[in-house]
Amino acid sequence: MRLHPAALVLALACGLQAEVRLPNVYSDHAVLQRDMPLHIWGSAAPGEHVTAQFHSQTAQALASPLGIWELSLKPEKAGGPYTLHVTGDMSAKPVDRSDLLVGDVWFASGQSNMEMPLKGFNGAPVKDSDKEITEANHPRIRLFLQKHRATIAPMLDTDDTWKICTPDTAKDFSAAAYFFGRKIMQEENVPIGLIDSTWGGTPAHAWISTEGLAWSNLTSVALDAGKILREQGISDSVRENYKAQDDALKAAGQTPPARPRIAGDRSYAWNPGALYNGMVAPFTGYTVRGFLWYQGEADQNGIRPLNYSRVFPALIQDWRKQWGEGPIPFLFVQLASWGTAGDGWGQVRDAQRRTLELTNTGMAVAIDIGLEKNIHPPDKQIVGARLAQAALGISYGHKTETTSPYFVGVGYEGSSIRAYFSHADGLKAEGEIGDFEVAGADGKFVTAAARIEVINGQSTVIANSPLVEVPKYVRYGWRPFTRSYLYNSAGLPLGTFTSESDAEMQAK
Repeated sequence: MRLHPAALVLALACGLQAEVRLPNVYSDHAVLQRDMPLHIWGSAAPGEHVTAQFHSQTAQALASPLGIWELSLKPEKAGGPYTLHVTGDMSAKPVDRSDLLVGDVWFASGQSNMEMPLKGFNGAPVKDSDKEITEANHPRIRLFLQKHRATIAPMLDTDDTWKICTPDTAKDFSAAAYFFGRKIMQEENVPIGLIDSTWGGTPAHAWISTEGLAWSNLTSVALDAGKILREQGISDSVRENYKAQDDALKAAGQTPPARPRIAGDRSYAWNPGALYNGMVAPFTGYTVRGFLWYQGEADQNGIRPLNYSRVFPALIQDWRKQWGEGPIPFLFVQLASWGTAGDGWGQVRDAQRRTLELTNTGMAVAIDIGLEKNIHPPDKQIVGARLAQAALGISYGHKTETTSPYFVGVGYEGSSIRAYFSHADGLKAEGEIGDFEVAGADGKFVTAAARIEVINGQSTVIANSPLVEVPKYVRYGWRPFTRSYLYNSAGLPLGTFTSESDAEMQAK
């Protein structure tokens, strides 16, 4: 039986508990994962005999010398509500949790586009927000909203608890995760538990454990993070000086002037491992069906885009190791179109695509829903639906098409280059085909003419440019804001790709 990875840290830091207790992730209204052994843990007096009763099961455990106990119950089918009753032979009070359901639990994380609540952000609405909030009465969907927390050591517990999905609780919850959960509940007819652990504007390296960073030998990430932290220190100093000046002016009865925005205000959320410690570690002992991830915007500057092809797979592998459930599904969103940033946007998108080489991963392409002037697309319904479509194929075994067209290779035809795809049956363009580029051996890309051709029943795209006599590479959707889209017969769009290898891009 696996020991929760933060248990020893908490026991040493917080002292021993005199009474038997459960972490808050086992609060009233929780959803426990169906069809898998139920891992339950908590604290008690050292050597205390602990008994847990759930549904028709009973199991016992002995608290360790540090006061940590854990036990496992046999898998349960979807159902409920049930109660969880925990007692200790040295504790005066039992612990009771009620209205627990058994269903599927999904852990949703990332930055602001996953964090974006059903009520939207100021200046960034969610499509049909008022209507969606009003209709968000789903007693079989349970929501766990983790507050922002960056810590220097892994945490065992959280201050937050499960809530029943109502208009009042859903309005502040991740819209993308909510729409995903609603679709899965409708398709699978089981209770759904959603954990929203998100923080806008944060990079991937903050969500990986320090062990994970070490396992993956991500030294360049640590160096980049060090530069960020130095900038943070400078920003903190400037901020403190402004505050001292403003306090002095207020004391003298004067109005402080408007201050310029201070760069580097990260609230320490960019520290390597800080968000894993505070917002992921408390849940790694809690059995889940899989992960939902929408992040990458913060990694499109500096050296981070090139690092992303290593950092993002490292995050997935780290979380799977920390949960100890094997290669459970990890579903993520390829960045939507936005703005006029440089090549970093395309590099992050392509790194996300390459991550599909890891088993049981799925990518919801969002290239077609972005806004040029707003980094937060309002149509989170499509994001949730495409994540759910990927889940139905990967986690639930549905046989319908659940994957966007996926680039698999090229063929060279004189002055043209042909891109081949899987999952591209019925490939068609919405309007004129654009946003394809080709490059010769020098790797300098130019805009290309492109058209769809079916070869031996397989949809392909052939591209060329009079500026490139012998094309070696082809790419699509590299510009941050992409204006033309190609869809397969399931209505899923082609995402950004390049035929350059990761090593070739790293060498540029």
